[in-house]
Amino acid sequence: MEKIREYLKNPLITAAAGFVVGLIIGWMVLGWGLFPVKWTDASAGQLRADVREDYLKMAIQSYSLNKDATLALTRWNELGDAAPEVFKKVQLDPSMNAEAVALFSNVVQAPMQEPLPAVPGEGVTQAVPLPLETQVVPATEEKEGGIKPVLLLGVFCLLTLIIGGAAAYVLLIRKRPARSGASYAPVQQSQEINRTTEVTDYESEGQSAPIQQFMTTYMLGDDLYDDSFSIDSTSGEFLGECGVGITETIGVGDPKKVTAFEVWLFDKTDIQTVTKVLMSEHAFNDPSINQKLASKGDPVMIAPGERVLLETAALQLEARVVDMNYGQGALPENSFFDRLTLELAIWPKGSRG
Repeated sequence: MEKIREYLKNPLITAAAGFVVGLIIGWMVLGWGLFPVKWTDASAGQLRADVREDYLKMAIQSYSLNKDATLALTRWNELGDAAPEVFKKVQLDPSMNAEAVALFSNVVQAPMQEPLPAVPGEGVTQAVPLPLETQVVPATEEKEGGIKPVLLLGVFCLLTLIIGGAAAYVLLIRKRPARSGASYAPVQQSQEINRTTEVTDYESEGQSAPIQQFMTTYMLGDDLYDDSFSIDSTSGEFLGECGVGITETIGVGDPKKVTAFEVWLFDKTDIQTVTKVLMSEHAFNDPSINQKLASKGDPVMIAPGERVLLETAALQLEARVVDMNYGQGALPENSFFDRLTLELAIWPKGSRG
């Protein structure tokens, strides 16, 4: 379950999962189960080919009896674009009365074929096509336009984009409060510290070089501090994520007084995220705070140069305290941080040396 939660932190994975779930609900549950398509009042043109022929034969026979031209034309138009082709097949049917077919053709203006002379000994005539210049183009009514599949697909794509955009706004923008001017300055200072701080040369210490190293800095006033980093192999393969964020504050008022941070490591091959809580001296020695934070991860009291190790099934992370300074004020001594800079170094497990 913890691993699933970590994957869902990725907006792309969340959006893809939402699209698939929505497709299943809309297509199978709503489209097939609750609101299936029901065909009603279908036209004769939508019938099977042989049934269309039977329909036209009956229409011709009906007209030969009642001579209702309006009804005959209405029945002809029911066949739509298929009417001329069906008429050709009916006209060549030996069982049809040639005179009745000709009368019907005059009413609906279907292209007739010239009958051949009767074959001696037979009472049925056959027909040959008239020259093209003598054929009459059928005057069928224009078929009412329905919703084209391409247009329908375009509408669904547009709706998907709108829904996806709204979800992205809610997940990525709306839930991320805007930094005020007071908190933006600490962020800029933190970025400058991260850029200028030199990373540790682990090879000079007799260890193998980590596959990735990150620098992260918290400054008092950055109430939204929460840094996370993607861990990739040297070939670019995604291995997991790591990060540092605020886990506990002390006192009241702004800016927040941070007394503990959490450093975490997510391994895509592991079932859970490993977390350790980096506490101030006061928080670590306060039984109530220590006990409260113990449920979030192993408690560690940090000091300058302190190194904290996190391990998963396939990864190893060392968080090194590059620099730190406690804040001053009415709160207990060494209870909250004014500044904290951490270096996160990651190795594949067993390759550190």
